[in-house]
Amino acid sequence: SPLFLCKNIGLTIGQRVFKRIFDILLSLVGLIITSPFMLVAAICIKIYDGGPVFFKQERCTYGGKVFWIYKFRSMIVDAEKDGKSKPATDDDDRITPVGRFIRKTRIDELPQLLNIFKGDMSIVGPRPERIEHIEKYGKEIPEFTYRLKVKGGLTGYAQVYGKKTSAQEDLLKLDLIYIQHFSALMDMKLMLLSLQGESRQ
Repeated sequence: SPLFLCKNIGLTIGQRVFKRIFDILLSLVGLIITSPFMLVAAICIKIYDGGPVFFKQERCTYGGKVFWIYKFRSMIVDAEKDGKSKPATDDDDRITPVGRFIRKTRIDELPQLLNIFKGDMSIVGPRPERIEHIEKYGKEIPEFTYRLKVKGGLTGYAQVYGKKTSAQEDLLKLDLIYIQHFSALMDMKLMLLSLQGESRQ
């Protein structure tokens, strides 16, 4: 189907300021509330194999800016030692026992609250993609770069409404819909839907 095309200029200055204040407040509250869980997760990861607690990876965000995204390490050390991206599967033998639990409960994503507080990411926005994916999909789907009109997010329109598809064209449509129709109410709705979705798992 044709892509959802629009003359998208991103968010206004007022919208960006509001979104940044919103991100700072919520990420700070989130860090305070989840800090005990993060401490326990960090200790368990370190005790299991003595490897690094965090996993970091370069991702693209607003304007094509590259940043390091942080997660708790859920796989064995050097799971991608050849430098090639290998998406994890449910029965992936690279995932450690601790990793399976923190992935299932989404605890592995909590360090991204630091990214949000620093300003690398937003709570709501398109998924921040790897550099090679931006280059690959940007060539195949020129409109893919429209996603870089806003910061990448911990959750977003495509993450909530695109769970049943992996087609990049469909996910892109959802991201463009979010950018074009952004509002504070939409962000709050997407956050609530994300929390409800996690509680059902």
